Amino acid sequence: MPPRTSAKGKSRVARATGRKAATPKGVSRARSSLGKHLVIVESPAKARTIGQILGAQYLVTASQGHVRDLPRSKIGVDVEQDFQPSYMVIEAKRTILDTLKKAGTTAASIYLATDPDREGEAISWHLQAAAQWDQRPDPPKRVVFHEITKEAVLQAFQHPREIDMQLVGAQQARRILDRLVGYQISPLLWKRVQRGLSAGRVQSVTLRMLVDREREIASFVPVESWTLESQLRKETDPADRTEPFTAVLHSAKGQKGRLTIATEAEASHYQAELKDAAYSVAEVRKREVRQRPAAPFTTSTMQQEAGSKLRFTARQTMVVAQQLYEGLPVGDEGPVGLITYMRTDSTQVATVAVQEARQYIRQLFGPEYLPEKPRAYKTRSKAAQEAHEAIRPTALQRHPDSLKAYLTPNQLNLYTLIWRRMLASQMADARTEATTVDIDATSSSPGQAYLFRATGSVMKFPGFRTLYLESQDDGDEDGNRKPLPALADGDLLACLGLEAVQHFTQPPPRYSEATLIRAMEEKGIGRPSTYAPTISTLLDRHYAEKEQNRLVPTTLGTTITDLLTQFFADVMNLDFTARMEEELDQVSRGEREWVPMLQEFYGPFQKALAAADADMPRVKLEEKTDEVCDSCGRPMVIKTGRFGRFLACTGFPECKHTRPILKKTGAVCPKCGGHVVERRSRGKGRSFYGCSQYPACDFISMRRPVAVPCPECGGMMVVAGRDNAACTVCVWQGPLPQQEEELVSTGD
Repeated sequence: MPPRTSAKGKSRVARATGRKAATPKGVSRARSSLGKHLVIVESPAKARTIGQILGAQYLVTASQGHVRDLPRSKIGVDVEQDFQPSYMVIEAKRTILDTLKKAGTTAASIYLATDPDREGEAISWHLQAAAQWDQRPDPPKRVVFHEITKEAVLQAFQHPREIDMQLVGAQQARRILDRLVGYQISPLLWKRVQRGLSAGRVQSVTLRMLVDREREIASFVPVESWTLESQLRKETDPADRTEPFTAVLHSAKGQKGRLTIATEAEASHYQAELKDAAYSVAEVRKREVRQRPAAPFTTSTMQQEAGSKLRFTARQTMVVAQQLYEGLPVGDEGPVGLITYMRTDSTQVATVAVQEARQYIRQLFGPEYLPEKPRAYKTRSKAAQEAHEAIRPTALQRHPDSLKAYLTPNQLNLYTLIWRRMLASQMADARTEATTVDIDATSSSPGQAYLFRATGSVMKFPGFRTLYLESQDDGDEDGNRKPLPALADGDLLACLGLEAVQHFTQPPPRYSEATLIRAMEEKGIGRPSTYAPTISTLLDRHYAEKEQNRLVPTTLGTTITDLLTQFFADVMNLDFTARMEEELDQVSRGEREWVPMLQEFYGPFQKALAAADADMPRVKLEEKTDEVCDSCGRPMVIKTGRFGRFLACTGFPECKHTRPILKKTGAVCPKCGGHVVERRSRGKGRSFYGCSQYPACDFISMRRPVAVPCPECGGMMVVAGRDNAACTVCVWQGPLPQQEEELVSTGD
């Protein structure tokens, strides 16, 4: 039966859905499913949005994720019986499952409307199996949509399908594969290194990328080079002085190739030779350069841009994107899904959305900003699911300015980024005029001449750059060269100065979250759904930490990487991991069976496990320090525990004294004048800020203090927003000053 909407039905659905669906009260609501169509999604927020669309004939409720999984206490996979998994109902989901089962007994029909990917397909399959709905005369129907809009949802319900067992098989294979690796390598690390450690098929190889990059940086040997830069100005009437420009020594006339200057002595030689040189324009070349806009967002590019432009972590980006996708209250419209599904590696966009973008561009910017034909983008990822769309607004007419009153700052910022990126992707090229000027420099030495070169560009038409420009994490975002003055062949130039500039080659930069995700995508490590959780795991387990927004492997992370690389070469090999991802994609496409795939992996893996169990050495993870124990006077070492690094006495177990290692913020405690340091709560590991003299001083702040005191009253300032600071004493607010953190040890 196709869904119908009614204004009357909205309030009834709203009462039947929402966050209380998982409570015991849900049992009573289950009885209200009599004669209705039961629709199950993952989250209460999604349920509210879809419930409003479908109307009173539908009861929309949430499973709140998986209801079944492998057991936590054991591996739960029978490798002798074709890797048969032993699924069990998650204890915290029993009440939810009971409520759903009761609702299903009286429902006219059941629809499974979980997310449109492998994980969503598996959630639907587990729901059907756990509730025994596969025994019904009319088994549940599967509906899939990539955006939560009225048109998309109603269309999906008019064309339901069966559960796709190929997608389920791929998800099962991944889950079992990850379980085999994690549950069999992790205990080894517990025994040979320390308790609480973990390994993972994607997690560990990603950590290796950080370790390899750190060693590449450490072994890097900089190479010296020099350039000779001349400040020149066109010789004109003294009353009409043109702006000076810079030209760089390029080559010596009569010699092939570019001139290289390796030492300061060589640079000084050329500098002396060109001291009194005469300069003139030899040739001016101009060409048009066209720049195309970037494709609409995939999960990876969205995480990269949100990291670069908004300073969001990958995890934060996905949380906010989930909110925008599932639906947020927008005035009289009620809950509205604002973007399409946010886990995707496709850059394809629906034809209807492209046409909407082109109409809107014409309306906002004019016809000159519209290319002749709609733009189509080729997805880079070989494994991209082309049935999916790129991440885009569900309605481009919904301008970010119209949502300011309804969204949080983070929601609005991410939505604006997605809106601008999508619209810009269908706009005209940016056009610049690039100019190259070759300059003859004749030295005082008889017959010796040199060529200098200057480059510049002028924007002729901004095109898409009016709206959006893709950031570059480790370079100049704009990349525009300065314009040059109007020059013609034969123009005489005056030299205002000649400078020798020293350069050194730079090591590769450490990964930021954005550049690590880009590298993972390029190398085929993980999938859109795993990028953010993988990075979060590395940070949460203290295998890596952030320094100036860059990821740095810890001693613990490096040690684990070395051990696993030695004993599990395949698991830690990037190409092997990428090949496994491709094989999982083949399973999802029905090109191979998942059991033989696991068998091929497990044979060599089992041999590696046996060798590691026999030969992996015990490692004592301790870093020497100059600190002395307050209790017994023995030296203290740095250890890593569940809550991060800490100082421990070397006299253990006779002396059990420990001290935390905390980040010093630079701020002065307003109560006692001590250091304000960053601490972590033991419950959820959240950061807060307190005095280093605790428990003697109980000062606490939930907002990060600023090292610089308030310019008005001298009071302590805290971070207020991304780039601002606010005083905690008076009303002063202003730009956030730059500050550096340092590690200190403090007593308890």
